[in-house]
Amino acid sequence: MADTDVHAEFRDAVNMTASELTKWLGTDESREVGQKQSADAESVGHDSGRKIVQILGKKKADLTEDDERHMRKVVGYVHRHMAQRPDGDVSESRWRRSLMNWGHDPLKKE
Repeated sequence: MADTDVHAEFRDAVNMTASELTKWLGTDESREVGQKQSADAESVGHDSGRKIVQILGKKKADLTEDDERHMRKVVGYVHRHMAQRPDGDVSESRWRRSLMNWGHDPLKKE
């Protein structure tokens, strides 16, 4: 079970719903960004997105230690990359697409 701080930080970092993220992960744009081990491999962020969808589908009491570790990883990634926001319109940027693979759409209104 995730502690309250990790859960709250994760919910703040991940602003996409499970259905929004699932839909996004099905797009070509989602698969085109991120660090890959090989040209035909899934990116780290795309794999993370699939794990996030699973976490979002669980009750808080059902979260595992592995889920908590991944939640911390997501929070760190989102915070680091938000601090690196490029200038100009980011709506079609690789920066935004990468963040969306991690469950955060920087253009989504709260």
